[in-house]
Amino acid sequence: MPNDSNSKNADRRSVPARENRWSKKAARWLAQANVSPDTISICGVLAALVSGLAFGLTAGAGPIQSHLLWIVAGTMAGLRLICNMLDGMVAVEWGKGSPLGALYNEIPDRIADFIILVGAGYSAGGHVDLGYITAALAVFTAYVRVAVRSVGAPSDFGGPMAKPQRMAVIIAAAAYLGFTPEHWHPTFGDTQPLGLISLALAIICAGSLLTAVLRLRRAARYLRASAND
Repeated sequence: MPNDSNSKNADRRSVPARENRWSKKAARWLAQANVSPDTISICGVLAALVSGLAFGLTAGAGPIQSHLLWIVAGTMAGLRLICNMLDGMVAVEWGKGSPLGALYNEIPDRIADFIILVGAGYSAGGHVDLGYITAALAVFTAYVRVAVRSVGAPSDFGGPMAKPQRMAVIIAAAAYLGFTPEHWHPTFGDTQPLGLISLALAIICAGSLLTAVLRLRRAARYLRASAND
């Protein structure tokens, strides 16, 4: 039976999709099949690996192959998010968490972010350096969340460029590139033409930096208020 303990929900990201019928059925099936949340977390990393590889392979691919690769990359990035949601549902709602659950909840997420965003940097129209910088900033925003909690502030999952928003931007870009004709794909610059995926990475990069700053400001405000109570 599901575990409805409110204390276990105190440090979780708000994910509206958890309330959908399909996600509840999927979590129930996984729990009844004795699939551990840690295994689901690892599956999320594998999905991210496929996504990152598909992004990278778009460089130099033919038109038909590149469209398929964009679709695979976006779909696998979306599957990574689904795995991230389901591992928490199985762990919390169904009481299947393990002693190492906290590690599996954090480390695979950071690896998945890095793989997908770096892969996007290597993709057609991408920029390698921008991919690495964006991946580093994405990991940094998560580090800030963990760090502020370690000093007594509540976990801050706020954006504007938290994990769901990062993946939404990259999935939207991949979907556009996968489902639209080549002549609809914008390019920027002359010496090194960049594509839509570089624009998506730049948006994520700037948004991640802003997110880290805002999380630090909110934590500082909370800690000051707590000290004055």
